[in-house]
Amino acid sequence: MSNTSKSSDFFYVFVLLSFLLMLVSQWMIWSYSPEELTLGRVQRMFYLHLPLAWWALVAFFIVFLSSIGFLWKNKDVYHFIAVSAAEVGVLFSTLVLLTGILWAKASWNTWWTWDPRLSTTLIMWFVYLGYLILASSMMPEHRRKTICAVLGVVAFLDVPLVFLSARLWRTIHPSVFAEQGGLPREMLFTVVVALLAWGLVFGLIFALRKRQLSFQSRVDRLLYSDNY
Repeated sequence: MSNTSKSSDFFYVFVLLSFLLMLVSQWMIWSYSPEELTLGRVQRMFYLHLPLAWWALVAFFIVFLSSIGFLWKNKDVYHFIAVSAAEVGVLFSTLVLLTGILWAKASWNTWWTWDPRLSTTLIMWFVYLGYLILASSMMPEHRRKTICAVLGVVAFLDVPLVFLSARLWRTIHPSVFAEQGGLPREMLFTVVVALLAWGLVFGLIFALRKRQLSFQSRVDRLLYSDNY
């Protein structure tokens, strides 16, 4: 069996596992997990909001590490990893902001408030959106990749602030796992399964995008070499 065939088989298994675990997580969200007394069914958005937020932070941590790798080793693979992770991170953080807005309206009767958690998250979203714009710019290739790597390192400064903001400052945003008593067992199990399900989706999108960028780079180099 060739390496390509093995890779294809692994990909299909990965897709199947992602699909099945997502189905299980949806069943747990809507049938297994109890309904929260204050917010009711709206609270179930938490099982989407939290996993997306956590995996977005993981994505930006990968950008940080890969950017260091590029500056140290000067290998294109680190740039492809960083850009792929940034794209998934921006996608997930966009969904985090949208679900957060809906949740804020139900919880606080306002679409937006300049709470420390919300403000630092919005800043993070803008910074990494700028990173993606820079990554697709038309400046010379090596210069563009180097500047992206520097920005990927500097941009990470905001990520710990997003994670710690609900603990460092007075905020109306809940810090679920830091609160006394934590989550009931059924809710905790549902959160864990949702985290795993979205982790598989994250890994799938990330791997596909990284592979696409690598292939695109090879094609561009072949076309460039044919023209000269």
